[in-house]
Amino acid sequence: MDNFSEKSDPCKGGGKVAADPDSGSYLLIFWRFLKMLERNKGKSITLGVIFALAAFLFIHLGVLPGDSRAREEAQSLESKTPYEYIKLYTDTLSLVQKNYVEEVEVKKLVYGSIKGMLSDLDPHSSFMPPDMFKEMQVETTGSFGGLGIEITIRDGVLTVVSPIEDTPAFRAGVEAGDRIIKIDGELSKDMTLMEAVKKMRGPKGEKITISIMRQGLSSLLDVTIIRDIIKVVSVKSKMLTDEIAYVRLTQFQARTYSDLNRKMKELKKDHSLAGLVLDMRNNPGGLLQQAVKVSDYFLKSGLIVYTDGRISKQNMRYQAYDDGTEGDYPIVVLLNGGSASASEIVAGALQDHKRALVMGTQSFGKGSVQTIIPLEDGSAVRLTTSLYYTPSGRSIQAKGIEPDVLVEAGTVVRRDQKKGLMSHLKEKDLKGHFKNGTSQEEGSKTPQKLKPQSADETDQSGGENLTPADKENDKKDEWRDDNQILRALELLQGWKIFKQLGVQ
Repeated sequence: MDNFSEKSDPCKGGGKVAADPDSGSYLLIFWRFLKMLERNKGKSITLGVIFALAAFLFIHLGVLPGDSRAREEAQSLESKTPYEYIKLYTDTLSLVQKNYVEEVEVKKLVYGSIKGMLSDLDPHSSFMPPDMFKEMQVETTGSFGGLGIEITIRDGVLTVVSPIEDTPAFRAGVEAGDRIIKIDGELSKDMTLMEAVKKMRGPKGEKITISIMRQGLSSLLDVTIIRDIIKVVSVKSKMLTDEIAYVRLTQFQARTYSDLNRKMKELKKDHSLAGLVLDMRNNPGGLLQQAVKVSDYFLKSGLIVYTDGRISKQNMRYQAYDDGTEGDYPIVVLLNGGSASASEIVAGALQDHKRALVMGTQSFGKGSVQTIIPLEDGSAVRLTTSLYYTPSGRSIQAKGIEPDVLVEAGTVVRRDQKKGLMSHLKEKDLKGHFKNGTSQEEGSKTPQKLKPQSADETDQSGGENLTPADKENDKKDEWRDDNQILRALELLQGWKIFKQLGVQ
């Protein structure tokens, strides 16, 4: 059937025009306007201005033919209720069930659509089927099977936040910032975060190969890793000197605060602390409540962190209280690009309250809070519900914590003390030198200083002749080659000297 109807053309007296309800009336107005121009030929300039004004009003006030219909359709789309969109979803679900080439289980369709909905929001919101939800609960207790890396999706690419210390991935050389392009040959591009996590976990002893793109490399790097049971020790501690302690927080788990409290008590049994290096490099975060407790442990009062969400019940404020607060000695916090989330909360709180100096490099910048919401069938939704802010109001999201003192990571290269003819020649070795009248007698003992071993002084057998005790001591002294720890130690030692000198 023809979509046109008979209407008389006001200009020509007949013919067919489109059956737009507005077209006849607008054409009639236009025809009358032309007749008026014919009767007023002497006033062409004035009428030209009127014509231009009329055209402007027709265009911008929406009175041209067909424009009102377009506006109505746009308003109709905008005014659709949620129920109408749900109907669209159920119609599509029914269509797939009836017409797809193969029969598909309804559960698979619904789970898939929920995954797509959440992954489209942001990199951290996700849907966890029952098996994934159980794995997530196991992870926060500190023991699970896998590689030992914290991952996220950055710029649409699966990215390593940080390798967890003393895990297979850490020992294999995986670094913060590595982009995982393939997992066992399968492209990770279309994987959700939880799907990638599930694929990398597996039984102890099984191999997995991840293909990574690393800055500075022109091609993919294949890293083969043997899965193991990941037992994360979240707190490690030792004394760097008789007065300066070192505490390493690898992750924020359910027992991190209690472990920290216990470790600090052990250190203070035999030592009077004058400073602390709090190392949170490559700490991917963890539980918010544990980060708050650790911050409170070092702060006497004040705001620790606050969250700001779309609804009021998501807005939380966490305060510090002077109850069991640790001593007032100076603290240096170490961060790097693998420090994220909960570790950024602690660093930001201590930095804003001027309780600690932050050293290292800029942190990862994950400043969003995810809430785990269990569902009836055992699955759960991991939903970003708010952003968190440091006490001074700084948002960490996509920016991170900037260090007070920028110190790039590096290995200390020690000069060989035995090389060079004059390396050990001193004034006292010169013939006829003046003697120091206040010096100790020949043969008297002088205080011994700890001197790093040179390459010539170390065991040349590759460690074969070292006893287990020697190997353990070597491992304990590995920090001496860590540039950032040494700089933190030097700063704390200098701090103590200036304090003794009375410098304010």
